[in-house]
Amino acid sequence: MSKDPQQMEQPSPDLKSLDRLVGTWELSGEVKGRVQFEWMKGGFFLVQHVDLEYGRKIKDIEVIGHLKQVGGEMSTDIRSRFYDFLTGLTLDYTYELAGQNITIWFGERGSKTCSKEN
Repeated sequence: MSKDPQQMEQPSPDLKSLDRLVGTWELSGEVKGRVQFEWMKGGFFLVQHVDLEYGRKIKDIEVIGHLKQVGGEMSTDIRSRFYDFLTGLTLDYTYELAGQNITIWFGERGSKTCSKEN
């Protein structure tokens, strides 16, 4: 069963503010390695491929976008799930976009801040 193309879901326009992350980034200092961001087909999710050294080898992925349950409404927050292939852990984050700043909260908005970019 297929939907009429004019009725197909579209990604939320606020996800486009994450376009500035797309590409490959080299990291140096305490954390060394590379991260690469790319859009999944359809534009609903941004995927981060992580290949780092930070006390141990980290080669994982993070999927970033809006949460939506089957038959439900799309969340207003941009959320992510990080998959740790070494330990099997999944970690959840909330992204807050304000102008040129991206704040990443560990878990829910207002919890421990993970990182901030200008």
